[in-house]
Amino acid sequence: LTVAEKKSIISRNLQEVLGEDRIDEILKTRDLKIYWGTATTGKPHIAYFVPMSKVADFLNAGCEVTILFADLHAYLDNMKAPWELLKLRTEYYEHVIKAMLTSIGVSLDKL
Repeated sequence: LTVAEKKSIISRNLQEVLGEDRIDEILKTRDLKIYWGTATTGKPHIAYFVPMSKVADFLNAGCEVTILFADLHAYLDNMKAPWELLKLRTEYYEHVIKAMLTSIGVSLDKL
């Protein structure tokens, strides 16, 4: 993909893009590195397809995407879930998110 094609995919369906000049500079030399995080407070649900569709755009544009699972934040939200449960939830989130991305035809090579 060209820099213009990558930028088009990265920015589609966004209301605002901050730092466009910096994005252009980076895309001329390498792919972007993206970080997205979620707290593992409960079960992922259908609304997770909204951010996953954007993560899919990033991956399709060649970006390297890291998904951060905020298990500490999940613990601090209610301080009722034991750490073992949070560990299992984190593993569950990883499987569900990968399955969601795979179901919409996205390669997980750069995830």
